[in-house]
Amino acid sequence: MREALALARLGSRTTSPNPMVGAVIVAGGRIVGRGYHVRPGCPHAEVMALSDAGPAARGATLYVTLEPCAHWGRTPPCTEAIIGHGVRRVVAAMEDPDEQVRGRGLRALARAGIETLTGVAYEAARALNEAYIKHRTTGLPFVTAKWAMTLDGRIATRSGESRWISGDASRALAHELRAGSDAILVGIGTVLRDDPQLTARGPTARQPMRVVIDSGLRLPPDARVLAPDGTPVIVFTTHRSRPEARRALEARGSEVLLADGSDGRVDLRTAFGALARRGVLSLLVEGGGEIHGACMDAGLVDKAFIFVGPIIVGGPAPGPVAGVGVASLAQAWRLRRMQVRQCDQDVVIEGYVDVSARAEAGAPRGEGQGAPCSPVS
Repeated sequence: MREALALARLGSRTTSPNPMVGAVIVAGGRIVGRGYHVRPGCPHAEVMALSDAGPAARGATLYVTLEPCAHWGRTPPCTEAIIGHGVRRVVAAMEDPDEQVRGRGLRALARAGIETLTGVAYEAARALNEAYIKHRTTGLPFVTAKWAMTLDGRIATRSGESRWISGDASRALAHELRAGSDAILVGIGTVLRDDPQLTARGPTARQPMRVVIDSGLRLPPDARVLAPDGTPVIVFTTHRSRPEARRALEARGSEVLLADGSDGRVDLRTAFGALARRGVLSLLVEGGGEIHGACMDAGLVDKAFIFVGPIIVGGPAPGPVAGVGVASLAQAWRLRRMQVRQCDQDVVIEGYVDVSARAEAGAPRGEGQGAPCSPVS
């Protein structure tokens, strides 16, 4: 199963909105077939592994990181291929939470006389497809809030200067986060202040969809985020924005969507639901502070990725999370499964936002995921 999980990760930037899946076929105590899902429309991992194994699949055991599908989509049901190749036993790390599957694949295999087992490396499989699982179970994307800040918790100086708080190594890691996300989101304040491109750097980087929250539609027509480079751009606004401004953005190729909230601003839950329906499983929110605060207030953030540069700016400078916030420390959001590591001169803090257990004293930390930077010593 570890080998299957490693294979699944090879599709980390290409499979969305499908899950990452790897499969291994074992016969006579050795691996005879391997496969992983490359991209939507391509054969699934099980079919790739069966093809690799050929006749050796008969009577063998198939290890797969997610329950095989039993329905027609862009490709035929994997269960039919498994049954047809004479596989004796199927070991799945977890059931597929998609409403079209949810145990149907395993039941179909059992009806065909194939032995099935689930739960092997279950936690690792859930972590691998955490974005897919949230999308399929809630209708919302998995949201990661990312920011760079100084040692004294500022994201800019009092004059608004923010380039660069973090170093080259941290910025390279941030671009990896972008390339691994389906969409990247900022508020209009960030666009007006920094005019970001919101692109992922690197020769093989996948470009995420670009999303702007702009309740009054102040987005300049020459903003770099609107560059006509083939990457989809979505702007969420409200009915209080001018219709002619919406039409002008649409004429430039952007999709403009209305998501009115009760306070006259964009309703983020509505906006995130719209993104999920467009196939966004993973959403990277890069701020600024107002957007981060609004997302936290709405309970929409799943994970935080924080870069801390070794500088202090002081003064009335902006912080990374604004919004309403909490009235007491007992209500504070706590990061769980937190990992702290060093990335050149910066410190990187990564953790999952726990909004249910409000900063419980002495709660266990858990263990974080691996990452391409050294631990803090």
